Order: sequence, then structure tokens, then C-alpha cells
Amino acid sequence: MHTYEATVSWQRGDQTFVDNRYSRAHEWIFDGGARVPASSSPLSVPLPMSNAANVDPEEALVAAASSCHMLFFLHVAAKRGFVVESYLDNAVGVMDTNGDGKMAMTRITLRPKVVFSDERQPTADELDAMHHYSHEECYIANSLKSEIVVEST
Repeated sequence: MHTYEATVSWQRGDQTFVDNRYSRAHEWIFDGGARVPASSSPLSVPLPMSNAANVDPEEALVAAASSCHMLFFLHVAAKRGFVVESYLDNAVGVMDTNGDGKMAMTRITLRPKVVFSDERQPTADELDAMHHYSHEECYIANSLKSEIVVEST
């Protein structure tokens, strides 16, 4: 078993609170020292109460799913003898009403573009198999109820 921790820090400052017009900007602090400016999404809480420049939880969820998939993909590619030069994913999450009538991240589409060295290129079937394995093993994908689709290019 592993445990993971994150500190979420928000301060009211001199803002009024009960009028619901307070800033949602806050900070995520991780064990290695990384500090990430965070906020609610402007799609959920309008500006100026949100900070569009900060990472919102919905973006972070999409990034976590993409990052987890990539890390497993890099691992399996190396194990199978393929040298990956670069990996770029323009992942997209869709927030919509789920089957229970609640707002939820209902779909995450990963669009990884992987460049391999000229030494050895995977076939289309090998590439699909590596993405399938990565999706099946990804801790984040295994933790979510929403659909996660991989559209490899």
C-alpha cells in the first residue's frame, strides 16, 4: 500500500465571505516541495472569483489521467525494446451530467503522439497493444468511473 499527500491552502484575507464573491484562488503544496497555484475553473465559478491562470481540479484530473497513461506507456515501450524520443498528449476532459444527474467528468480522451527513434518502429498492432496495456495498468484510469478513450496518432 502507498499513501499520497497534498496540502491545499486557501486564505480569506480581507474579502467578504458570506456574499459568495470571495476568491477561489488557492495553492496545492506537494511533498517534494512543488507549489501549484490552483483555483476553481472559470467555467464553474465566474471571473474574478476564479483565477483562469491557475490550475483547476478538472484540468488536474485530465492531466493526471494523461500523465499516468504516459508513464506506463514509457515503461512498456522500454521493456519491449522501443526507444521513445518524445511523447505529446493533448488530452481533453468532458464535464457533463452523469447517469445520476450529477455533474461529473464523463469522458477523458487521450491523444498521445509518440515519436520513436529510427532504430526500431512499432507496428500499428504493437502500438495499440502498448496503449491498451498502459490504460489497463494506469492507477488513475483504474480509479475513475468516467470513460477514458485513447486515440493514438
